[in-house]
Amino acid sequence: MRLFIAIRLSDEMRDALVHAQNELYDRGVRGRFTAEENLHLTLAFLGEVPDAQPVLDALADVSFTPFEIALEGMGCFGDLWWAGLKESEALELLARKVRHALAEREIPFDRKRFSPHITLIRNASGKLPGLQLRPASMTVSAVSLMRSDRGKHGMIYTELGAVEARR
Repeated sequence: MRLFIAIRLSDEMRDALVHAQNELYDRGVRGRFTAEENLHLTLAFLGEVPDAQPVLDALADVSFTPFEIALEGMGCFGDLWWAGLKESEALELLARKVRHALAEREIPFDRKRFSPHITLIRNASGKLPGLQLRPASMTVSAVSLMRSDRGKHGMIYTELGAVEARR
């Protein structure tokens, strides 16, 4: 199973991101646009994992309280275009806790530096226009273990389990 740990986005956040995708498309940008239901914020990418249970057990050890995140700015990593987030100490801490829980249980994951972003388009053409994102924010109250499968029309993400914030 191809797995990753993510924050699933609120309707308000997804709506703002889809609006940005539509504006980019209307401005002539082409590429593989992330489907609305697949928009998410990755905390850790694990890749191929034979059994999800040890990952779920590691996530169960992650404790956090609800906190806010908000969209801010756009950027790119080459031809991958993304929406950014306002700086958040709580988000950085949550990512560290998730990665620490995985490392403690010797569960391999991509150890690239955490760079919070939400992928909007892969294989994007042209130059990134100066586009303002609609203001949107949400309360992070859960972290999900997600499975990624190739479908006929793109990737299909399925939640395998989640850990809820403690109030």
